[in-house]
Amino acid sequence: MPKTIEISNNKTLKLTNVLMRQLEESEFMDFGKTVIMMEEYIKAKGYQPIGPLIQHSSAEVDEEGKLKVRISLLRQSNNYINHVESPYMMESILRVRDCLYTRFTGEESHIKHAYDKLTVTAYEEDIALKGSSYTIFVNMENDQMVADIFMERLEQ
Repeated sequence: MPKTIEISNNKTLKLTNVLMRQLEESEFMDFGKTVIMMEEYIKAKGYQPIGPLIQHSSAEVDEEGKLKVRISLLRQSNNYINHVESPYMMESILRVRDCLYTRFTGEESHIKHAYDKLTVTAYEEDIALKGSSYTIFVNMENDQMVADIFMERLEQ
């Protein structure tokens, strides 16, 4: 069976009751610990984490011309948490409009192809991207995964 990555245009990502935490560079390689801490934080506040883990990635060039990668983890809760402490932030609704979207199904090591296809599609269709993506880890078993990827278009 041929492997295809289908791209959709003008999709909206909508999340509710989202706990967010930006990772420090030293945490990039072992963010599993941070995910557990986020889930425990939600439970300690008397709520339950719901849905899959979401990763927001972006890149920007700093004043010195160096590329700086930013990764944030997002986790939805069954209710809004009124008082959150640093390093967490809370949004009642996070809506990201006008995205390129794909659902990737395959080996985890091949997810790069989905990001590449989104980028190539944007190039071919003359779509300016913001340089950020939201990856929703829908399911993961052994080395097989299902992930929804949203790439935000640059506002024009």
